[in-house]
Amino acid sequence: QRLRAAVHYTVGCLCQDVAEDKDVQFSKQTIAAISEIAFRQCENFAKDLEMFARHAKRSTVTTEDVKLLARRSNSLLKYITQKSEELASSNMEQREKKKKKSSAAKGGRTSGEHEAAVTESEDSNMA
Repeated sequence: QRLRAAVHYTVGCLCQDVAEDKDVQFSKQTIAAISEIAFRQCENFAKDLEMFARHAKRSTVTTEDVKLLARRSNSLLKYITQKSEELASSNMEQREKKKKKSSAAKGGRTSGEHEAAVTESEDSNMA
């Protein structure tokens, strides 16, 4: 019930912004109808995402499931794909920073030094 009220409030705010921008008015019934449609659509999206994940034998919804959901809207799919790639690259950068900090804190080798040491070790074993 609180979620439905939050959706209604948000739709009301958006309608107010549009009303000011476009010089139109929205009745309370119109705002309520838009809120109800938005809420039901979100419920449908959630069920679809759950089914996509279940079909793939997963219990977690992934970005691939969201992309599949958005496939009918080219602009939305493009936006989601772009944001997904940005998040992925950001996560990779953060992981690299953590690796560097942890290896520096331990006084250990960098990944390049570690690979060189492993290669040297393998070469000496083959001799």
